Amino acid sequence: MNIAVTGASGFIGGHLCASLGAAGHEVHPCSARGGVDRLELGAAEVLVHLAAFAHARGVDPAKLRRVNTDLPLELGRLCAARGIRMVFMSSVKVHGGESAAPLTEAAPFAPADEYGESKARAEEGLRAIPGLRLTVLRPPLVYGPGVRANFLALVRAIARGWPLPLASIDNRRSLVFVGNLADAVARVLATDGTFFVSDGEPVSTPRLCEEIGAALGRPARLFPFPSALLPRKLAGSLVVDDSALRRALGWRAPHSLETGLAQTARWYRRR
Repeated sequence: MNIAVTGASGFIGGHLCASLGAAGHEVHPCSARGGVDRLELGAAEVLVHLAAFAHARGVDPAKLRRVNTDLPLELGRLCAARGIRMVFMSSVKVHGGESAAPLTEAAPFAPADEYGESKARAEEGLRAIPGLRLTVLRPPLVYGPGVRANFLALVRAIARGWPLPLASIDNRRSLVFVGNLADAVARVLATDGTFFVSDGEPVSTPRLCEEIGAALGRPARLFPFPSALLPRKLAGSLVVDDSALRRALGWRAPHSLETGLAQTARWYRRR
């Protein structure tokens, strides 16, 4: 299959392009920086749209809307006009930043920040485009080789043996290894719908730290601290139910949490 990918040089994009290429697809990284009219789609049958600001922190709101909402809609209209299927990478953040009960795809939008809002508005706009064949994926936190931001900071802290006040946290959070996400994208290339994707069973923050420590060969140093005094995005729960994807396509995550963290740890040590 001939597949165009925006954001191909990013964290997820690099893994996805390698995975699609290994599976025998013809992959074409492309950029809309010069405008959608100049986008080189060639003979693409599918456009996987990954390019986006990954968070709203420090980003001008107008620029965030332009990149995360307006650009996907322009690409969606282009795909509809050319008969190209579109796979849009959204986010669990369209539902907010916390949920102890497993979220399903039918849960109402409740974005808690401008990033989640930008993705929610993009989803709504894309679904309103006549004739667009659309697949939407909503991943939770994505980790793996090349990860940045808070997950990298956590890995670094554990690798350096820093004491962390996380032992008392009692939560559950869904995660997805970037290799599992890439595999899921490859499986939905000919399927309409909206799907959550995750590694499977959610994990508590203390257990995640312990698993990272095991992968690094450095036991996590956790000590008790009142969870109520910690940031909610650290101590709270956010769980997704990805059974729709598993039922629709018979999909199973090819990598376990342990395998994903082992690959992440190897990458971190080589940095």
